[in-house]
Amino acid sequence: MNIAVQANSAQSSEADAARIFALQSAAYRNNPVVPLNDRLDNLKCLERILLDNQDAICAAISQDFGNRSHQETRLLELFLSVDGIRDSRKRLAKWMKPQRRHGSVWFLGARNSVVPQPKGIVGVVAPWNYPLYLVMGPVTSALAAGNRCMVKMAANSRHLCALLHRLVKESFAEQTLAIVPDISGPAFSSMPFDHLIFTGSAESGRRVMKAAANNLTPVTLELGGKSPVIVAEDYDLKTAAARILQMKTVNAGQTCVAPDYLFIHESRLDAFVQHCRVIVPTRYPSLSATDYTSIIDQPSYVRLLGYLDDAESKGAEIINLLPGNISDKSTRKIAPVLVVNARDDMLLMQEEIFGPILPIKSYRTLEEVLDYINDRDHPLALYLFTRQSQVQDKVISLTLSGGVAINDCGLHVAQHDLPFGGVGASGMGHYHGYEGFLEFSKLRPIFKQFAYPAFPLLYPPYGKVFERLIKLMLRD
Repeated sequence: MNIAVQANSAQSSEADAARIFALQSAAYRNNPVVPLNDRLDNLKCLERILLDNQDAICAAISQDFGNRSHQETRLLELFLSVDGIRDSRKRLAKWMKPQRRHGSVWFLGARNSVVPQPKGIVGVVAPWNYPLYLVMGPVTSALAAGNRCMVKMAANSRHLCALLHRLVKESFAEQTLAIVPDISGPAFSSMPFDHLIFTGSAESGRRVMKAAANNLTPVTLELGGKSPVIVAEDYDLKTAAARILQMKTVNAGQTCVAPDYLFIHESRLDAFVQHCRVIVPTRYPSLSATDYTSIIDQPSYVRLLGYLDDAESKGAEIINLLPGNISDKSTRKIAPVLVVNARDDMLLMQEEIFGPILPIKSYRTLEEVLDYINDRDHPLALYLFTRQSQVQDKVISLTLSGGVAINDCGLHVAQHDLPFGGVGASGMGHYHGYEGFLEFSKLRPIFKQFAYPAFPLLYPPYGKVFERLIKLMLRD
């Protein structure tokens, strides 16, 4: 495509997005509070799209990746999306009820309440690694809160984007929900949304936040980061290895909450590595296994192999957990790999890996592990394997992360009644379940005065009554 054609296409996409935004703005102005039944109908419609088009969705995602098993997509994207929609439908009536709030004795007879109301138009910027779930999760929360939604998907998700664009357009009016294909990230983020949610890298998140700031648009940022795993001395190594490797190898490690590096006691390192050598081939017999996902694109494939070359050149031991070659250029697959003796000057310890590579650092005391974690940006997730409640309490109280999973990895994301979100460099804001409903709602405080209030006694001119009352109000 030449430059002139690209420019015309971009202008057309931006014009179409502006048209949809105008439709949604008018719809919000005419009907600012969507009734419960309409919200439930929207969620049912969203669920129906997913259930009726499972095979097409799985095929589109696999085509975008080069290879991704349909079973993996059905479990991690379709099931989690559908289950989240059903949970929201079940609880939505309760979430929408006004909340009674306490009032001061000095305003006796008055009533306080908080009413959740839709913010308006929510923009959703979704990444490529879980291109369905990371669209449906925010859209579910936004529609449950009564908003209109516009969605921008990643360039690497073009087949799924085309499919969802068609399916959504067939089932939803554009003034309620629209997938906007081909629009650039900066153009989309610069639109005057009433809320914008972005999932992606920290660097892209900074750009999105700057663009949104021009419109004072509130943002939710889900940014990832380097999520550590700690295996304490008391925990069974085989169980730990089995659970850690599941989240590190699913989607070939291209997961924002994948374990990014592992701390294991120095006395248990060799045993842990041996368990990994046994476990992985039972799940993926070879690099060509159809259940094993390809790396999303060539630049990412080259980047990950560069991390391994850099680590090896700096003294790390590279352990291929599958028989045969460590990579296959024709399929863009990289085998699950352990990097033993990982050092901080290695590239894979400085950047979020986003691939099936697990650096391992040995430790002697828990205190040195906590110091290491606290010297770095707050991660999106922290994983701890221990049966000891004292160790659990210590790690939780002395660190900060977006979320914590104890004795497993990643499954906290699938709990609909737990908020999901980062902190600091790993993001801001929460969604999923009730917190998602709140994130996309304006909690509007309402004060209703009593018919015969006492407060006029404090009106000027100030005299003896005022002095007696204010002394009573400020008494020690």
